[in-house]
Amino acid sequence: MAHKLEITVLSAEDLRINRKLVKKNVFVCLQSPESGRPDETWTTGMESEGGSHPKWNEKVEMEVPVHARFITAEVREKGTMGCVTSIGMARIPVSDFMGNYLPESRVHFLSYRLWDRKCSKNGVINVSVRVKFSEQHCRTVKGVPVGNSDCSGVVRGIPVWLNNYPAKL
Repeated sequence: MAHKLEITVLSAEDLRINRKLVKKNVFVCLQSPESGRPDETWTTGMESEGGSHPKWNEKVEMEVPVHARFITAEVREKGTMGCVTSIGMARIPVSDFMGNYLPESRVHFLSYRLWDRKCSKNGVINVSVRVKFSEQHCRTVKGVPVGNSDCSGVVRGIPVWLNNYPAKL
């Protein structure tokens, strides 16, 4: 069983290689290492004009296993000789946009610090994430249906505890 995610890679900031600002030919690779398919990678297009603040605004749809704890986002540069260099990587915790009392099927705007291979800070990546639910999932959500049938109108109750006892409303 897997969750379908819509991840929009928005932009990055302050990207450097050997302390020099990266000027062009930058792209992002997304991967779910816990999917059991390590060769499955989703890649954005090449940003060639953004300088050290590239903007992609590209949507990537990927499936992530239910047990997954994080997604990796790696910013890479394609050099003049065709070699690809890793600029930095971030681990995006799945718990930042799923689980607990977070609203389902809502867009979450998130920013993460990029770390290079020497474990040094190397920029920031900005993404938005939305969990896409299937029609079958909509029918299994517990709550009171409100509005249309796209799962965006489900009311959920949040337990209230008073003096270590559930509140009776």
